[in-house]
Amino acid sequence: AWPNSCRVGSCGTCRSRLVSGKIKPLNDFSYVLNETELDAGCILACQSALRSDVEIDVALGDANAPSSQARAVAGTLAGLSDLTHDIKEVRIRLNEPLESYVAGQFAEMTRPDLDRPRSYSFASAPSHEAKNCATFHVRLVPGGAMSTWLHTRARVGDPIDVKGPLGNFYLRDSESPIVCIAGGSGMAPIKALLEDLCDAGFPRKVVYLFGARTQKDLYCLSEMHAIQSRGAGRFAFMPVLSNEPSGSDWTGARGFVSDFIARDNLVADDAEAYLCGPPPMIDAAIAQLKLLGVADKRIFFDKFLDASHLQQGARSSA
Repeated sequence: AWPNSCRVGSCGTCRSRLVSGKIKPLNDFSYVLNETELDAGCILACQSALRSDVEIDVALGDANAPSSQARAVAGTLAGLSDLTHDIKEVRIRLNEPLESYVAGQFAEMTRPDLDRPRSYSFASAPSHEAKNCATFHVRLVPGGAMSTWLHTRARVGDPIDVKGPLGNFYLRDSESPIVCIAGGSGMAPIKALLEDLCDAGFPRKVVYLFGARTQKDLYCLSEMHAIQSRGAGRFAFMPVLSNEPSGSDWTGARGFVSDFIARDNLVADDAEAYLCGPPPMIDAAIAQLKLLGVADKRIFFDKFLDASHLQQGARSSA
């Protein structure tokens, strides 16, 4: 598997060296690559269009990475339900099954009236999903074509196509403790990972920090409490609110998720970190993890960018 994660040129996972041939950069590589890497001929593969045959020097991905091939399947909306004021659970019944996905991966949704597909993470572990179905969490993005349709006009029975599975965000085979950090609809892939760990009896200790603005932005709390009750002391869930009114009845953590990473010895330097959510949160969390001694190779993330941040053809979840 060619290493990739964000598919929008922000994570650097697809970093490769152009040995020969010509490419056209679709974005400015200097945003991610430093001067030494650029001088050595490094490129971001996901942001490169071929201008000729090329020879590439790349370290191919983990042999244990998901190997299933993405395919497009027609489907219909089977259910729409509110999770928060701006996040819906979207359930799709597929005309035929997708290739088996791995918790943490995503799929692309499309409709004939949209200019390009939108990407959303599977919100349930495969063992927790109904046959020929797929479930996603979709946040309403102002002006977002897909999310606005799903939140305001879509009805059960409407056609929608799904292509997947995609992505290299998945739980690595290790005995290291885990810290999960998510915000907003980043809950979806982390929830799927936790369901897999729960079914395996929590062989590894897990701390999950979930960032939200206020109490009305919290969701899946009953699912997290159910997982915690089965965790036998090996799973800790901490929601953190950044904009909760000071006079409210909230007695939990306040502030930004990144502020809590270094507190109370939550994160060991040999931990693996799995992060999903908005880019500013992920960038701040990664900086804190590195200060604690967590190596780059132990940090895995999926940045959620909406269509307003992206150029034509890049991954979008709006």
